Amino acid sequence: MQVVGFAAWSGSGKTTLLERLIPALQARGRRVSVVKHAHHNFEVDHPGKDTWRHRQAGAFEVIAASSQRLALVREFARPATPSVHDLLALLSPSVDWVLVEGFKASSLPKVEVWRPSAGQPVMYPDDPRILAIATDAPAALPVPTALPVLDLNDPAALAAWLEDNRPRFDYLPPET
Repeated sequence: MQVVGFAAWSGSGKTTLLERLIPALQARGRRVSVVKHAHHNFEVDHPGKDTWRHRQAGAFEVIAASSQRLALVREFARPATPSVHDLLALLSPSVDWVLVEGFKASSLPKVEVWRPSAGQPVMYPDDPRILAIATDAPAALPVPTALPVLDLNDPAALAAWLEDNRPRFDYLPPET
């Protein structure tokens, strides 16, 4: 399995890029999964639904499954933040690519998503795990770089670059 992180400040366009990159990788015959870092108290369930009611009753885990999908919701009694590696271990091993949104401080190889309009600094000068930059304004990059600079608005080109550099994204879980 290949794993690539997308590092960026909020408002830089990570989600939009990933929603366009997923079909570009699928068009190349690849199976794609996503790991997303969420804010503290997000909901994937709806009040009143059976699964929500089970969680409210105190269930540690609730799995809802049908012929078309499976969802696992786990409640933490005390705040706990699983690492990106903990989350990757939960995924199907038959996936080709895992796109990781968030976890910008992780040890994963990454593509930085940068837009000058977001008003945030670049990360690539200080993060050796950033292997490329996806931007809509290459001439505005504030620090010269030898890294590949990819067009943020061309997900097919980003998919091609990822595929061309596939071995660089081989996932090896950290030793425990």
